[in-house]
Amino acid sequence: MKEYKVLSQKDKFLSSKFDPQLIEDALNAYAQQGWTVVTSATADIVSFGGGRQEILIILERDID
Repeated sequence: MKEYKVLSQKDKFLSSKFDPQLIEDALNAYAQQGWTVVTSATADIVSFGGGRQEILIILERDID
């Protein structure tokens, strides 16, 4: 059995600003918990103040 996690800029390890080091730190922290990256993508977020893109990272790990 597998479980999945979706990381975005709203994740506790990341901030609203794009910072590759924060993403790397988050991925390494999750890897220590057994998570592996399955894929990543960007999503267009539409809001009243305009649009923005947000990175999404899909993680997977085995459940005992």
